[in-house]
Parts: sequence; C-alpha cells; structure tokens
Amino acid sequence: MFDRNAYEKRVEWYQHDRFGMFIHWGLYAIPARGEWVRSTEELTIEDYEPFFNEFDPVDYDPKKWACLAKEAGMKYAVLTAKHHDGFCLFDSKLTDYKCTNTKAGRDLVREYLDAFRAEGIKVGLYYSLIDWHHPDFPHYGDWHHPMRNHPECSNENRDFDRYLTYMHGQVRELCENYGKIDVMWFDFSYGEMTGEKWKATELVNMVRSLQPDIILDNRLEVSGEGFGSLATENPNVYSGDFVSPEQIIPPNGLIDNLGRPLVWEACVTMNNNWGYNAKDKNFKPAPMLIKKLVECVSKGGNLLLNVGPDAKGNIPDESVQILKEIGAWMKKNSESIVGCTKSDLPKPENGRITQNGNTIYYHVMENSIGFVPLYGIEKDRVKRMRLLSDGSELKIAQYWTVGNYPDIAFVELSATPHLPDEVDTVVKIEY
Repeated sequence: MFDRNAYEKRVEWYQHDRFGMFIHWGLYAIPARGEWVRSTEELTIEDYEPFFNEFDPVDYDPKKWACLAKEAGMKYAVLTAKHHDGFCLFDSKLTDYKCTNTKAGRDLVREYLDAFRAEGIKVGLYYSLIDWHHPDFPHYGDWHHPMRNHPECSNENRDFDRYLTYMHGQVRELCENYGKIDVMWFDFSYGEMTGEKWKATELVNMVRSLQPDIILDNRLEVSGEGFGSLATENPNVYSGDFVSPEQIIPPNGLIDNLGRPLVWEACVTMNNNWGYNAKDKNFKPAPMLIKKLVECVSKGGNLLLNVGPDAKGNIPDESVQILKEIGAWMKKNSESIVGCTKSDLPKPENGRITQNGNTIYYHVMENSIGFVPLYGIEKDRVKRMRLLSDGSELKIAQYWTVGNYPDIAFVELSATPHLPDEVDTVVKIEY
C-alpha cells in the first residue's frame, strides 16, 4: 500500500533543492561520439575493447567538478556508475569490467561521492538496467543491443535470471558499500523490458531496506517519455518518486490523475549528447538555460543539467563557462529557485513567477516602455518589494501613464531602456 505521507517526507529535500548536475562519463568518452556509440555503430565487444585498455583519466579531479557544481548553484548531482555499455566506474566484485582494472586503477565513484559530499552537495548514482557487455543480456532482436541485427549472436543459452542476479547484486553493492546515497537513477524500460521483467518489486524493496531515505526515478516502469503509475492514485512499489521527462520541459507542469502536482525533474543536455562528443559544439547559451531552470521551478519541477567529461576527466570548456554564467546569476538570485515552487498566479506575459510561501518572485524577462507591469500582483496585498539581486527598494508606480490600469501593479526597474539583468531581473514581493 502506497504511503503518501512517507513519500512526501522523502521527496521534501528534492523539491526544495531544484537544481542538479547530471554527469555522463565512461569508456565512450574515448571514441568521443556519444554514450550510445556502441549501439549506434553496432560495435562488437572486440571493437570496443581498446577503449577499456586505454582508459586512463589522468586529469580526473572530482573536487573540481564539485566546486563547479556548487558555484553554479547546484544542490545535488548524479553520476553514471554504470551506463548501457556495462563498464563500471566503481569497484564491483561481480565483474572485471570496471575502472579498477584499467590504467585508472582506482574507484572513481567513491572519489566522486567523497568530493561532492565534502561540498555539501547531495549525491546520486545512475545505474543502467541495460548491459551490452554481459553475456546473459539479450543480444539478437533486442531493441538496442549492438548485436541486435546479428543472428549469429542468438540468445540461446543466455540466462536472463542470471543477469538479474548480477544486476541486483551490483545495485546492492552501491547501496551497501558507499554510505548514504540520496538518489538512485535507474535507466530505462522499453518494450517487454519493464517492471517485473527486472524483478522490480524485489529490487526496490532491497534498495529501500538498505537506503531508507533514497529517492528513485520512474524508469523501472517507463522510459524518458512515460509517467508510469506514479501518476495514478495507487502507484506500484517500483513506480519511483519522480517523473523524469528527458530533453523536454512539460508544457504545463505535471499532475496525477486526481489533479495533484507530480514530482518531476527535466533532464537536459547542454549540447546534443549526454556523453562526451568532441564534434558536438551545439551548446545551449547560459541565458537560455537560466530561463529554463526558472521555467522548471515555475511549473513545480527540477532541472538536472548534464555535463559529459572527456576521456581525461575534464568537463568541456564550453560547459564550464556556461555553468559559471549560471552561477553568477544564481549567486544573486538563487533565493528565487531554491525552496521555491510554482505559484497560483498565472504565467505573466513578460516572464515567469516562482513562489515560497507568501513571497513571490516575479522573473521579468522582457522589458517595457516606461514602467514594467507586474501582472497578477494585487497592489493592496504588497507588504514589501525589493530587487532580489541587491535588495534595493522598489515601489509601486503612481503616475499618470499607468492611471488607466488600476488593477495592475507597475514598477520602475531601470532609468534606461535596459533591465538591471537582461536575462532575468527578479522582483521579490512579500505579501
């Protein structure tokens, strides 16, 4: 039976923190053509093996990653402990296909966890339900396996239960051997590979017994486009704790079938790939990502923004610069993100609104001629109004040019044609 009170308590910190860093990193950083390279190019294990032998991230310093995430205003992070290629960034006792058997020679997950915890950032691990390296995972005819089109790689003598024992065992290792884990991000279900095909109830019960406060995504049940039973009155044991729309921000936020707000997180790449792609320079500009973060919170959701470090362990310069720009805005305006959620006020024409209790954060993203209208703000209820970035007093305009619109509060934000912050000027309004 679903315990909604326990659930709401479990996700409280997550709905407060709002902004996280996704980190996709593994052997695929060496071919540098994205994390799906083995599948898209139908590479055999032998084709892929040189990358295992070569893997030596000499510049890997998770302390730098953690400092960058903190500077950007991120409150939690999720690292790929194992992606679809089956390579483990942790010292699993259940496989030789792991970082400790490469030139790296050490447990990279443990170093990540230590570094991010030291900066006060909550820690999460991504674990792929799919495994293209394990001999018992379906090969021929699978939707995604590199050998899906190769009848010589038949599934005869492959034992999926044996794979599940391996998969469950690795998840147990992550839950038992690495201290408190705040998020476990499973990825993903498809076709008949969903729910109890993964022995999902057994898996989730095991995870929650070892990590009672952990929160889970919904992908034991669905893929990136699905909501799953979490959107119903009686979620399954393995429904997870949040919906995980991928590469999209829901147009109107998300609600369940009873009209209650759903907990959700949009996971988004900075360019067009999750894993490192040397030729992909199609990076989203920082101003756009700032606005998308605001949009997520204004709709009651989180943003998990991805970085894909290169083969040496460096986050790309473009991503570093973007995160620093986001951080400069967050340094002055994070109060309008962290601890906030959507408002009962409708989206205004010139921006967005986030809210924390009786405090409204009006995000002005479009300037006006003359005074700026604050749509939906009731003048008689305004106790105090300040420019969030510097705390300076703002007053409701009383002037002949706005006299014809007594139901709209106007404010002067600048004596020039430019907003104080051209990306997003935040007005803090206390009712």
